Amino acid sequence: MSDAIVPSPLLFWRRFGVQGRVWLVFGLSACLLLATALLATRHFATVTALAGLERQGRVDAGLKVALLRAVLERPRSLPLLLSRDRDVEDALQVPVAGRIEDLNRKLEDLVLGTNAAVLYVIDTRGITIASSNWREPSSFVGSDYAFREYFSQAMRDGRAEHFALGSVSGRPGLYISHRVESAGKPIGVVVVKAEFDQLESDWRDALRPTFVTDENGLVLVTSIASWRFMSLGIASSDVLQAVRASLQFGHAALAALPIRQIQTFAEGGQLIETVLPGKSLARYVAVAVPVPSTPWTLNYLLPVEPALASSIRQAQLSMLLVLAPLLAFGAFLIRRRQTILAKIATEQAARQELERRVVERTQALTQARDRLQAEITDHRVTEERLQGVQQELVQANRLAILGQVAAGVAHEINQPVATIRAYADNARIFLERAQSGPAGENLQEIARLTDRIGTITEDLKALSRKGRSAPEPVCLADVMSGAVLLLKSRFAGRLDLLTLDLPDRQLLVLGNRLRLEQVVINLLQNALEAIEPQPQGRVHAFAIADAGNVTLVIEDNGPGIPATVLDQLFTPFNSSKEAGLGLGLVIAKDIVSDYGGRITVESSMSGTRFGVVLTKASP
Repeated sequence: MSDAIVPSPLLFWRRFGVQGRVWLVFGLSACLLLATALLATRHFATVTALAGLERQGRVDAGLKVALLRAVLERPRSLPLLLSRDRDVEDALQVPVAGRIEDLNRKLEDLVLGTNAAVLYVIDTRGITIASSNWREPSSFVGSDYAFREYFSQAMRDGRAEHFALGSVSGRPGLYISHRVESAGKPIGVVVVKAEFDQLESDWRDALRPTFVTDENGLVLVTSIASWRFMSLGIASSDVLQAVRASLQFGHAALAALPIRQIQTFAEGGQLIETVLPGKSLARYVAVAVPVPSTPWTLNYLLPVEPALASSIRQAQLSMLLVLAPLLAFGAFLIRRRQTILAKIATEQAARQELERRVVERTQALTQARDRLQAEITDHRVTEERLQGVQQELVQANRLAILGQVAAGVAHEINQPVATIRAYADNARIFLERAQSGPAGENLQEIARLTDRIGTITEDLKALSRKGRSAPEPVCLADVMSGAVLLLKSRFAGRLDLLTLDLPDRQLLVLGNRLRLEQVVINLLQNALEAIEPQPQGRVHAFAIADAGNVTLVIEDNGPGIPATVLDQLFTPFNSSKEAGLGLGLVIAKDIVSDYGGRITVESSMSGTRFGVVLTKASP
């Protein structure tokens, strides 16, 4: 389809208008800011709410532990007191009917006064001889409890506490036992059973899941009846198998609790997921607090969702109350700016329209033909002048380089002149001594040094001449060495930053040595100036040869060439230097082009790389 029917995204963007685009960007930015702020606020509120729930849970769990300890402490004194009771000792030593009946009544009265579930006395064989429930059908009298741990441990250690499911009553409870002794010998055991029905009922009324686990992670006391004798999953299979075999909890399967841990907090609490009877899957903060004087742990669960939803809602509402005025103020600023820009644009359009009409009215149609002819003539004259100006620019660059290297050439001449003076003095002394051999050697060295001075001055004069020269085979190594020689004075003490890899002297290129030296001097000078502010500045010059061309590469690790300058690098009067004329690279490009070559450049913030591509010449 054509753009008129289904416009492309770019065309739609252009037609949308500058003001529309500004509002679109503002709207998208506002939505992004709101979404980010709400997500961040939600995360912060979640962390804060969970930490608050954990703190609250530890306080509540501490109160429940205190209540549980109070419930445990009440029946603990009974076995100790009864183990020293004369009636208990007499009934165990001489279990006649009268003594047994009296002991049954005594135990029955004690249970009513202490709120214990049942109180009974066992002989050394493990047979119950008296019990507080002797009148009930489920009486413990006559039952054999030799297999119970609380009996065997009390007989062995003197006392024991053991939570188990009653084998006769079928009700769970804590069995607290104490050994009865006579003349230093065990004659039986007194046992009190404490049940926690009322405590579990109070926990259920509080609507906060609470349960107590033993050292194996098995649930003993709980506000959720279906969780009794289930496992937290911390005990090994061997331990669970031993518990099943002991019938401590009857024939309970000891299955794992339906709890999945999500996160553990710094203070030890946990974020869990579970399903309570009659409810759906929900998250809770679980706090575990040890119960003093027992190997038990009280686990307290607080529902997360109500507190979390309230915390998130309040935090996000506060964030919106802060962001809304800021966004409104931003919209006001954008609207005000657009109004001012529209007014400026209207005034500018009116002014431009007025100027256009003035130009149109002052332009005479009769002079258009003459003006066109004059422009054509000027163009031809300009074209002719361009050739001369180009030569003048090349000569100007040469003279500029000549001025920079004059000190270097003077330095190169001073050294051989000083050496010539030394050789001349030595030759005079040798002649006075009639030593013609050493004197002749000194005179030969003087002649060689004179030739060197002539070569240096000839190169300097040739550099200042105008005009082009025909291409000829030139040793690239000589070009690079000559350029470095002429730069010694300009960059005294800094040429150690230049790494010069001279190619084989058999590698020749088409050109003119002096003109090519002018190109290399310009590129090396630019590179050395570029690395001046760099603490680890380096310049590397080397040559790469292929089948038909030779590329002289000069690269540095300076700050690079700005993009605005790079786009017009070979345009006259375009320079990144404060005192630069912008002609050096233009002239260098023209020199290389005269010999069929080209200059390439690559630049980034990590450095600049110039490549001078020249035609390879045959030896």
